[in-house]
Amino acid sequence: MPYPNLPRRQSGFTLIEIAIVLVIIGLLLGGILKGQELINSARVKNLATDFRNIPLFIYGYQDKFKALPGDDSAVATHITGATLATTPAGTQGNGVINGNWNSSTATDESYLFWQHVRLAGLAPGATTPGAGYLPTNASGGTIGIQSGTTDAATTPVKGADGNAIGGAYVICSTGILGKFVKQLDTQMDDGNTAAGSMMATPTTGYAMGAAATATASIDDATTYTVCMGV
Repeated sequence: MPYPNLPRRQSGFTLIEIAIVLVIIGLLLGGILKGQELINSARVKNLATDFRNIPLFIYGYQDKFKALPGDDSAVATHITGATLATTPAGTQGNGVINGNWNSSTATDESYLFWQHVRLAGLAPGATTPGAGYLPTNASGGTIGIQSGTTDAATTPVKGADGNAIGGAYVICSTGILGKFVKQLDTQMDDGNTAAGSMMATPTTGYAMGAAATATASIDDATTYTVCMGV
C-alpha cells in the first residue's frame, strides 16, 4: 500500500559534481584561449618573416648578378624567361626599384621584382604575371616592395612628423589586423606605429603618402597596411 504522505527524494547534482564540472569547463576554456594565443603568435611570426626575407632576396640577387631584381637591365641575359621592365621608361639599371610597391602594372620594376627573384631561385611563387602572381601574407593581404623616397607625397607612408618612412627600400604588407600590427611593431621596431622603421596606416582607402596611425589609435579589429624601411 503506498504512503502518499511521505516526501519524495529530490534528484540533482552534488556540490562535488558541480565543482568537477566547473573545473573541466575552466580547463577547456583555458586550453581554447591558449590555443588561440599560439595561433596569433604564429601569425605574427609569419608576418615578421615576410619582412625579414625580402631583403635577403635582394642581397641574393645582387650577389648573383650585380643588379637589383626588377631594375636589372640585363635580366634577359641573366635569367632564362625573365621579362625586362619597361616602365618607368629609361630607369632600368639605375639602382632603384621604381614603381609603387602595390603596382599592378606588369611592366613596372616593382611588379617584376617578384618574377626576377623567383626565376633566380630565391623565392617561391608564380613567374607569370596574372592571378596569384603577387605574394600574400598570413592574413591574405598583398606584399610589395619599392625603393625608398624622401618625398612625403609619394612615400608608401609618412610618420607623425610628416616625413617619409626611411630606408633604401620600403616593404609593405596589407590587410593586417590591428592586434597583430601592435605585436609586429613591438617585435620588429620600437612599438610606435607612427614612427621608426615600421609604420601602419588603415588599409581601407589606402593611398601613397598616407599618414601613419599612432599606436594608441590602432583598433584591434581594423585592418592596416604595415610598411617597413630597410
